[in-house]
Amino acid sequence: MRMAVIGGGTMGNGIAHVFAQHGHEVTLIDVKAELAERALKTIEGNLMRQVKKETLTEADAKATLARLRTATDLKAAAGSALVVEAVFESFPVKKEIFTALDAACGPEAVLATNTSSISVTKIAATTKRADRVVGMHFMNPVPVMKLVEIICGQATSPATLEYVTKTSQDLGKIPVTVQDYPGFISNRVLMPMINEAVYCLMEGVAERDAIDSVMKLGMAHPMGPLTLADFIGLDICLDIMNVLYEGFGDSKYRPCPLLKRMVDAGYLGRKSGRGFYEYEQK
Repeated sequence: MRMAVIGGGTMGNGIAHVFAQHGHEVTLIDVKAELAERALKTIEGNLMRQVKKETLTEADAKATLARLRTATDLKAAAGSALVVEAVFESFPVKKEIFTALDAACGPEAVLATNTSSISVTKIAATTKRADRVVGMHFMNPVPVMKLVEIICGQATSPATLEYVTKTSQDLGKIPVTVQDYPGFISNRVLMPMINEAVYCLMEGVAERDAIDSVMKLGMAHPMGPLTLADFIGLDICLDIMNVLYEGFGDSKYRPCPLLKRMVDAGYLGRKSGRGFYEYEQK
């Protein structure tokens, strides 16, 4: 089955990797050829790691790479049964992409968004096929994490839901269906916890390491909330908190001033080399 993935960043290349590994022909589309090629190199590196760990044969890795091709024009998604958009969290950008995909793809194609916070209903309304638009929120790193949060927009049809649920299962994932409200489930629960951890740091309740240690050792979390925020990106955490705050109008979702200040300073976590912790830049 032919698939297309829009965006070759961390999430996009992971989604393309998983689709191709499970036998789908995948077109990976990005705005620049060099970005798409870089995504392919990342996928190749990740596949070689799987080979080294003996979770994948070298022949399967080569076959996976052979199923991938790149493009820079959204029209290359034509003929795909499913298109997954995985660009950064900007509604105007997603609106432009979905309008173009709606025109380029056949009427039976399902258009999915990997958004972690933007309303699927709002995205679907930019197309003429709102019943065939759905959220497929994969978790990072995509080849490893089992969960796919399936988000039903206001007009998403039962047939579309059934199709993406089955597709997710065929990828070896565990799909969980949620309704289209701000933050869905994953970020509605996770981000306020991270935000509260930042408040604890700002108010001097405890030091950085102590906050993370309590959640790791006391709550059995694999990493502390401040470490996780750095991994996600503090700018992304702030964006999602703003979506929750604006969507619900409830002060409990107010982003911590320290989180805002750190983003303003460019301390975005791992990707910038500094967040709540410091990181060596490659």
